[in-house]
Amino acid sequence: MRWDKAVVAAMLWVGVGSASAPQLARPAVSFTRVQFDPTEPAHARVGGLTFLGGWQLQSRDPLFGGYSSLAKHGDRFIALSDFGVYLLFHRTAKGGFESAGFGNLPDYPGRRGTKSDRDAESMAIGPDGRVWVGFEQYQAIYRYTPGLLALSAASSPPAMKGWPLNGGPEAMARLADGRFIVFAEEGERADGSTEALLFPGDPTDPRAVPISFGYVAPDGYKAVDAQQLPDGRIAVLNRHFAIADGLWSAMTVFDPATIRPNKIVSSRLVAELRPPLTIGNMEGLAVEAEAGRTILWMISDDGQTPILRTLLLKFRLEDR
Repeated sequence: MRWDKAVVAAMLWVGVGSASAPQLARPAVSFTRVQFDPTEPAHARVGGLTFLGGWQLQSRDPLFGGYSSLAKHGDRFIALSDFGVYLLFHRTAKGGFESAGFGNLPDYPGRRGTKSDRDAESMAIGPDGRVWVGFEQYQAIYRYTPGLLALSAASSPPAMKGWPLNGGPEAMARLADGRFIVFAEEGERADGSTEALLFPGDPTDPRAVPISFGYVAPDGYKAVDAQQLPDGRIAVLNRHFAIADGLWSAMTVFDPATIRPNKIVSSRLVAELRPPLTIGNMEGLAVEAEAGRTILWMISDDGQTPILRTLLLKFRLEDR
């Protein structure tokens, strides 16, 4: 990526208030096409999802990788790692991608000099460009100004105090009406579900006292990200990992209107993705409307290790 293109991309990003001006003149990120099913190239439909494209992201930059959440604003993406570093990239006129660079969150919960200080696991972005980030270890939610320029609010909601240290808030969705849903990753309730919270407004506002409800992921899975669909339902990305059979992903949906205090919300499986399909440690989910159809984007967390890949996958939701 040439310097002039990077500068233009950064200026455009700041102009729409979606993320801060990134660090420039760093090694570029490449986007290489991948097949969905290497054993059957024509295979594109799985359950209620149709595969539209996939890319492997690679970079020599030490800040690259580890992406736990994904957000989209216009044609621009923010991928946030569990090291508190974000990658900015956007679609090009020819349908490809171009990276604008990397940035660090301007503030985070800890000051111990460890990864857990900035273990960002979930993210939501508002229409005005403000960004909310959920941190494990501290069970905190931070709100940043448009452009990720500064911290504007922070909270450790009392309702999240008892969540397992390394078990949440793993997924967060901002609803169109300003409410938020936050999912714990670990911790089983008496009814066998995992706890989720529905905040009546900004979760960093102490006046926004949430109600608790239960979410049940497909058997062997855990919720890792969530977004509201254009039709109002909530899409939840779920991950399965076991040494014996590797990494799988599943997509579920539920209607937030059915949430009741201390009850299990009823969700439905849309699709399950398993090898030999091209699938990784999918942890981030972004949603958009494109030509009247609902598009789901997923990004994987490579753990900044050579044995995993950073994948960006695009699907059309066929489920009605």
